[in-house]
Amino acid sequence: MSPVLQDKVAIITGASRGIGKEFALRFAEEGAKLLLTTTNLKRAEGTVNEVKAKGAEVALVEADIAYADQPQKIADEVLKKYGKVDILLNNAAVWGGLNAKPWNLWTPEEWDRILTVNVRGTWLVCQAIAPLMEKAGKGKIINVASNIARVPAASFFLPYSCSKGAVYTLTHALAHALGESGITVNAIAPGYTASEASLEQDGSDQTFEMAASGQSLKRREQPTDLVGAAVFLASDESNFMSGQVLYIDGGTVML
Repeated sequence: MSPVLQDKVAIITGASRGIGKEFALRFAEEGAKLLLTTTNLKRAEGTVNEVKAKGAEVALVEADIAYADQPQKIADEVLKKYGKVDILLNNAAVWGGLNAKPWNLWTPEEWDRILTVNVRGTWLVCQAIAPLMEKAGKGKIINVASNIARVPAASFFLPYSCSKGAVYTLTHALAHALGESGITVNAIAPGYTASEASLEQDGSDQTFEMAASGQSLKRREQPTDLVGAAVFLASDESNFMSGQVLYIDGGTVML
C-alpha cells in the first residue's frame, strides 16, 4: 500500500520536540514533504535529522507566531521550497513551563502570552496559509485543541484551557468560512499527554494519575497516540469531513 500522504506538502508548526516531533516523523513515513517551524533551531536539529533518516524531504524555518509578521514568513518559505501547501497542522502553542495553580493566581501577562500564541498565533498562520490553499482549490487544516476545556482540571490551567476552547470555535468558524474553497478544517483534542513539556511540570505524576482515573483506558497518553488521527485528517480518507473535533484522550470526553 502506498503511503497515504505521498508527495503532499505539510507545514507542522512547533515541531522541534514532543507531539510536534511525532507528527513530523509519522508524516515523513507517510510520504509527506515537510516544512517544520520552530522557535529554537538548535533544538529542532534532532527532529530534522530523524525525518531525513526516514528518507523524507524536510525544510526548517525559525518562526515565532507570537509576532504578527512571522506567519507570512512561513508562507513565503513553503512557496519558495515546494511551490504549494496541502496540509497545515497547527501544533505550536504555549504549554511548556506552565504549572497548575488556582484560577485566580494567573497573571495578566501569562494570559496575554498564552492567548497571543495559542489563539491569535494559530489564526495568523491560517490567515497566511489559507490563501495558498484557496488558490489550489483544496487543502487540509488541522488544529490541535485539548480536552482540558471539557474536564474539571480546566480551572488549574485556566488561560490555557480558555485558549484551547477558543481553538474549538476557530476550527468551527474556519470550516464554514473555507469550505467553499475546498478546504477542510478539523481539530484533534488530546488529553494530558506525556510530552517533554508535560513531564517537566511540577507534580506531573499526580496529574497523570488524576487524568488516568477519568479515562476509560487506564494508562498514560503518549504523543504517538495522536499521530494516527492526524494522518487520517491530513489524508484523502477525510475529504468530506470538516468542522469536527476528534477527542484522542483514552475515552475521557464522550460525545
